[in-house]
Amino acid sequence: MVMYHWLMDQAIAKDAILSRCKIIAEPWDCGDLYLVGRFPNWDRWAEWNGKYRDDIRRFIKGDCDMKGIFATRVSGSADLYRVNKRKPYHSVNFIISHDGFTLYDLVSYNFKHNDVNGEGGNDGSNDNFSWNCGFEGETDDRNVKALRSRQMKNFHLALMISQGVPMMLMGDEYGHTHNGNNNSYGHDTCINNFQWGLLDGQRGSHFRFFSEAIKFQQTHQVFRHDNFLSKNDVTWHEDNWDNYESKFLAFTLHDSDGSDIYLAFNAHDYFVKVSIPPPPSKRHWLRVVDTNLESPNDFVPSGIPGIGSTYNMAAYSSILLQAKLS
Repeated sequence: MVMYHWLMDQAIAKDAILSRCKIIAEPWDCGDLYLVGRFPNWDRWAEWNGKYRDDIRRFIKGDCDMKGIFATRVSGSADLYRVNKRKPYHSVNFIISHDGFTLYDLVSYNFKHNDVNGEGGNDGSNDNFSWNCGFEGETDDRNVKALRSRQMKNFHLALMISQGVPMMLMGDEYGHTHNGNNNSYGHDTCINNFQWGLLDGQRGSHFRFFSEAIKFQQTHQVFRHDNFLSKNDVTWHEDNWDNYESKFLAFTLHDSDGSDIYLAFNAHDYFVKVSIPPPPSKRHWLRVVDTNLESPNDFVPSGIPGIGSTYNMAAYSSILLQAKLS
């Protein structure tokens, strides 16, 4: 059975018509195999990168010893795809898909809540790498709700600045919830239906941040390299990759015209005072993103001046600076 699928994959990749299409594999479950990075591809098939999903989730929620693999994932997963003629765009990056938690539920539930599915809670994955930010499910606690909002923005920013092809789940742009159900495919209810009213309520905040991040990704080539990053493309501001306890990473993506992008992700539960590197010659840093700020200050496409040699980053936050002409 497995060999049959491989031969079919080859036939699709080499077919005169299909070979000109975008062909994407969900490289698991077939024959009980998990083939992320090893799917028979003939340099044509792209893949849903399940390792990207798991590793980004673990770093952003604050797991230890994830800094190095987080850097690998946002820079295109070269450990998986730099083989033969494969490119960063063969990695379809995602944090959420049709299976599992929505993005809102990923930051709101530690455990699946699948009782309404009628299978005694035995269905759905138990390995979600989720964190409820201090309370299981819905709450009126302002601090928990603010942290959840910040984490959703952190996840989305990480997705949009990663080399590869980003994929989102419909509804995450306004914070859709399945009420903790991570296997909801059988419900033709509000659990799965797009909630236009909720979208309208988020247009000036959560939806706005998601939209601006997508626009920024599409208009800046540093996030969409055709080849894997070289030492001329990125500077990692890190000299202790083996620090098990470190949950902070900063790096600069270099643009050929000097419009460099500085990014920092703080997954610690405390503030971090960050040393900001000097900008390129005749340029200065502008703050475009700080996920700790409320809308509209959390994402200002034109940038906010006044960045000095240090920046005080809040717990569980991320920032993006852009170098612009003085």
